[in-house]
Amino acid sequence: MRIDILTLFPDAVDAMMSSSILGRAERKGAIEINCVQIRDFTTNKQQQVDDYPYGGGWGCVMMAQPLKACLDHVTAEAGERRRRVIYMSPQGRRFDQSEARRLVADYDHLVLVCGHYEGVDERFIELCCDEELSIGDFVLTGGEIAAMAVADCVCRMVPGVLSDPECYIGESHWDGLLEYPQYTRPETWEGLTVPDILRSGNHADVAVWRREQQIERTFRKRPDMFEAFEPRSKADEAVVRRLTGRERYIYDCRRAGPDDIPALTAIASEARDYLAAQGVCQWTNGYPAAEDFLADIERGDCWLFTHGDEPAGCVTLRVGEEADYAAIDGAWKTDDGVRYGSIHRVAVRAAYRGRGLASEMIRFAEELSAGLGCSSVRVDTHEQNAPMRGLLASLGYEYCGVITLRRTRETDNRRVAYEKPLT
Repeated sequence: MRIDILTLFPDAVDAMMSSSILGRAERKGAIEINCVQIRDFTTNKQQQVDDYPYGGGWGCVMMAQPLKACLDHVTAEAGERRRRVIYMSPQGRRFDQSEARRLVADYDHLVLVCGHYEGVDERFIELCCDEELSIGDFVLTGGEIAAMAVADCVCRMVPGVLSDPECYIGESHWDGLLEYPQYTRPETWEGLTVPDILRSGNHADVAVWRREQQIERTFRKRPDMFEAFEPRSKADEAVVRRLTGRERYIYDCRRAGPDDIPALTAIASEARDYLAAQGVCQWTNGYPAAEDFLADIERGDCWLFTHGDEPAGCVTLRVGEEADYAAIDGAWKTDDGVRYGSIHRVAVRAAYRGRGLASEMIRFAEELSAGLGCSSVRVDTHEQNAPMRGLLASLGYEYCGVITLRRTRETDNRRVAYEKPLT
């Protein structure tokens, strides 16, 4: 993995990136990190990189020419690679562990562009950058801190940087859970003693305890992550049941009919309320409504899941070309012309959240797609819908890019898109 960081402060960035674990990994050739001075590529004697903004306003804006010349230099030097040019921006998509895994899997050359002052000339972003990334909903004086955070997170998953993949697979956010507590010597400190199980020498029992701690910590500290977590074993289910008092339910499913529209709209209404409470700008302006479900039903695409006689959730599966998926800012995992299924309108009643229904409905859609000759399944969701994004990542879906809904009543029509090849 090669990472070029385009910055006005290369010495400061290099001092951090060349030390400790990353420094050792670079010296042994596992990664290559270059901090490149943008000023070196100006065309004036003063090495001016910024100027006043058109239209007036405070501060100055970084000029496109030095940035473009600097980018051309590093891309020519790096040669043909799987490259991604990323502008670090508070307007970008939120960076998280799943984004880091995508970058490691899909590219071997990242160019991280650090803005400064009031930002950079928009034309450089439009012509030269593949995407924008943000490390949070706040503003920094420059992109260097964000670039270092992205580079550090990505590099530690490159083979050869850490001694073993287990060093990061068990950490927080890898599989939708927080990491278990860690201890070291002395055995007792300030009256607190290391848990007995960690001093037992029984590695199997330690592994069980650590998994339980991951689930419990996520439940206490990050209820939003816990909401998206789907148990992967009977032991996981037992811990969830102990923490929440919820039993794992067995669901039935069938194709929905016109008589089910009141139940479907009730499910959608509760899902809308949940998204609004989470601050997610998805399913707005009354979408989906009765007419949306009726169109699904007439095509035979809508499935209703029940627990006993109680409607619990619904999902829509379409097979064949999806108009909104024809254009994507990114790339699908499968080639054009491949038959795929697309999942829409995944919704769960409030009483059934956290009981495995969302994952069961998605797995059902995958099995149905495979039976209908599809090579993959595609799905989209709102960028802010962290529970859904976490669920998709845990089920093996890979981020592909951003699509735009062409016909929608919703306020925000941009969606992040995922795909899972079927075997």
